[in-house]
Amino acid sequence: MSTSAPRPELPALPVTFRPTRTRVVLLTVGAAMFVVITVIAMSLEQLSPGERISFIFTALLFFAVLALLSRPKVVADDHGVTVVNLTRTRRLSWAEILRVNLRVGDPWVFLDLSDGTSMPALGIQPGIAKEQAIRDARTLRTLAENHGACTENG
Repeated sequence: MSTSAPRPELPALPVTFRPTRTRVVLLTVGAAMFVVITVIAMSLEQLSPGERISFIFTALLFFAVLALLSRPKVVADDHGVTVVNLTRTRRLSWAEILRVNLRVGDPWVFLDLSDGTSMPALGIQPGIAKEQAIRDARTLRTLAENHGACTENG
């Protein structure tokens, strides 16, 4: 992301950033896999009830993993940012965010924090919607600059 790019208009808060296309693909594939494996389990006559249940349980497990992968999001409001990654949710005040980074080749946005650490924000990722991720990262950067201690680097 270059700092010479035009500054995006600030959205009304709260705003949620999430990789919508990726989420749709993951949940659709998960649901389709669940249905196909369940239909196969029910249509194979030689399977015992226990084997059918294990097929359905495995399909449910696949769906649960894909649903977990579709969970990430970043929610910005007047008081700060909530980063929801795969298994953790963390609430940050605007003052804690020093910089919002999405460099070429990064799999997702990284937030440089006031405690000296860097935190991944998987809710903004350029995977299959690169332009949307760049817009979202610029918007989050502008919000952080307007609400907290965020600098123009990055």
